[in-house]
Amino acid sequence: MRSPEKPSASGLGILLQSAGFANAGEEVFTAKAFAESRDALRALNTNDAYRKAYTRPEISIFDRFNPFGWGGSFEDLFSYFSSHVQINADPTTSISTLTVRAYSAQDAYWINRKLLQMSEATVNNLNERGQGDLVRYATVEVEAAKKDAEQASLALARLRNRSGIVDPEKQAEAQLQMISKLQDELIASKTQLAQLKAFTPENPQIPTLQERVRAIQGEINEQSGLLVGKRSSLASSAVEFQRRMLENQLAEKQLSSALAALADAKNEARRQQVYVERIVDPNLPDEPIEPRRLRGILATLAIGFAAWGILAMLIAGVREHGN
Repeated sequence: MRSPEKPSASGLGILLQSAGFANAGEEVFTAKAFAESRDALRALNTNDAYRKAYTRPEISIFDRFNPFGWGGSFEDLFSYFSSHVQINADPTTSISTLTVRAYSAQDAYWINRKLLQMSEATVNNLNERGQGDLVRYATVEVEAAKKDAEQASLALARLRNRSGIVDPEKQAEAQLQMISKLQDELIASKTQLAQLKAFTPENPQIPTLQERVRAIQGEINEQSGLLVGKRSSLASSAVEFQRRMLENQLAEKQLSSALAALADAKNEARRQQVYVERIVDPNLPDEPIEPRRLRGILATLAIGFAAWGILAMLIAGVREHGN
């Protein structure tokens, strides 16, 4: 198995490699653990296919499975299976070599091919599950962030509708400007009224100016009350507005972050795909590797000569003792 970003490596067996990592050691040992597991044996032994392959009468009684019929349980078969299937995994190169010992070329071929297919399926399933979990978790975070953003937005909208204020800071700035203008008008009106009283006390404009001064002063008091002092003033509403606006901003930022995380999760799921590449497919053996007949014959002769020598020495010793 390897990733699309990594170049293919040469060698025998399976190369397991994950994008973003130096090698795919975890996937190597995952495939190894499955190929040597009881689940793999159960799949191979469908309709007793594996058992039949190793109980044929042409197999030597010393190599056949359960030759005397004393132990034919699944655990016995698994122990026999473990001694006939070997996987060598190199954690540095992430190369695994699968070796199957069988007593016919056809059996060795189909067992090797079947184990390789099941290992591929296992790693692919783990890969799909990892991708799904990654995207699923990010999707859950996005949905939660959307819900929080909607609640914060609705809370801010309800506050604006209830108070009739859209933005307290801007509205306070506008009211301050209005109060400043009214104060300028009040000063001008009071100055004019003082001049009229000083120079023309009987001027008919004096009552009008006095009424104007009272009206301007009342408007200033009203606008000041809207700004500060009353329960419905901007100052008393500013704290709640700031809290709601801060909650809304935080919810929007969390939503943006969650959406970015979801996009990253999808890209990461595609980038971290791990797949099996067969460097060398199982081939039908041309000739048996075992048993090594010449070595067996020579070993038998050597043991026989050694036993004959020991026995000859014992017999000679007994005869000498008798004499």
